[in-house]
Amino acid sequence: MCYLPTPLRYELSPLEALEAESLFILREVASELDRPVLLFSGGKDSAVLLHLALKAFWPAPPPFPLMHVDTGHNFPEVLRFRDERVATLGARLIGVSVQEAIDAGRVTEEKGPRASRNRLQTQPLLEAIQAHGFNAVLGGARRDEEKSRAKERVYSFRDEFGQWDPKNQRPEPWGLYNGRLRRGEHLRVFPLSNWTELDVWHYIAREGVALPSLYFTHPRQVFHRDGMLMAHSPFLPLLPGETVMTRAVRFRTVGDMTCTACVESSAATVEQVIAEVRASRVTERGASRADDRFSETAMEERKREGYF
Repeated sequence: MCYLPTPLRYELSPLEALEAESLFILREVASELDRPVLLFSGGKDSAVLLHLALKAFWPAPPPFPLMHVDTGHNFPEVLRFRDERVATLGARLIGVSVQEAIDAGRVTEEKGPRASRNRLQTQPLLEAIQAHGFNAVLGGARRDEEKSRAKERVYSFRDEFGQWDPKNQRPEPWGLYNGRLRRGEHLRVFPLSNWTELDVWHYIAREGVALPSLYFTHPRQVFHRDGMLMAHSPFLPLLPGETVMTRAVRFRTVGDMTCTACVESSAATVEQVIAEVRASRVTERGASRADDRFSETAMEERKREGYF
């Protein structure tokens, strides 16, 4: 009797398929564009993106530097993690300071109890892109975060003024990306576009990606404002009737301390965070970002001006 060999089947899991897509995008950027840079804030998405970049070009280092736009109001835990990670890798970090832009009069700081420097990052970012001649800026934004990001392409074309036109985007059929640029133009590239928050956490668990401690439960002084739980800090003065209390919290997303809220949580491990995210019915930005609540189109308006 003749036995035919069982045909081998090789299938990627959904997470492996997302990883493969992101690795392909990173390599495409490196092959098509001669001056890319990777935005690295120390947050979970940028930590995953950096991890993917290390895998994409191993054993060589990633062929681009890292860049961070520092508002001066960032969480100390995140800045420490950023610096430790950069030192461990021996990577080149380009620091862009909002405070320097304020001191030089290039941007005007907002006033009032709800003032934030988050929206002031755009001008220093555009200046740094122009000064260093970067033609591709890799970022960790995902489509599930917010509705304007949901309609943005993987290769997001920016004109000579750094602006995004949602009605002027290039088609990307079958994962084919057009990186052709005219003088002065650049691309924002989002290799994690098709990932969800839950995908990111599953990948963190699988790969053992290190994160800042504030993504896990810890005691912190907080207060309620506009339906959110804000971290008490010298950058966010209290309004009449607001009181500070200590709660066990964690952060789902990380940005400027003046606009990033936390959530009460007992999730102390990656597995517990995954269970918590799976049960949530609110996106991380919807629950945690005050800067998205200025208007229905707040994020899109900032992106049109050159925001991430």
